[in-house]
Amino acid sequence: MNTHHNGSARPPETHLSAGEITSLPAMGKELLADARSTDSGSSGRAARTVVTLPGLRVTLIALATGSELAEHEAPGAATLTCLTGRVTLHTTDRAWPLGQGDIVAVPGQRHSLTAETDATVLLTVRPA
Repeated sequence: MNTHHNGSARPPETHLSAGEITSLPAMGKELLADARSTDSGSSGRAARTVVTLPGLRVTLIALATGSELAEHEAPGAATLTCLTGRVTLHTTDRAWPLGQGDIVAVPGQRHSLTAETDATVLLTVRPA
């Protein structure tokens, strides 16, 4: 659960302000439950933007086993950190398997992401 300094619940759509702390593992569990839910129409994935600052966006993404983020352009300089599970980042000519704790600089070309197991990843982007 996201909390303010005083412990009150934070609405899920609200981004953190400077100095606020949230639990990524707890948020990841919530998002994985949403990603696995057949009622949510999630296509096996769910995401929440955690931080938005000038020149920086941090998004937590949960992917159910076998789900994919289809090929897309890089939105700017980015890193992808695998927090739980296993994922593979693909370009047309290369694949990067990531496990818990692994980080990769996202290539500046079209790429996709596949969940080899239930997984949560943290995407950090400096928009172009």
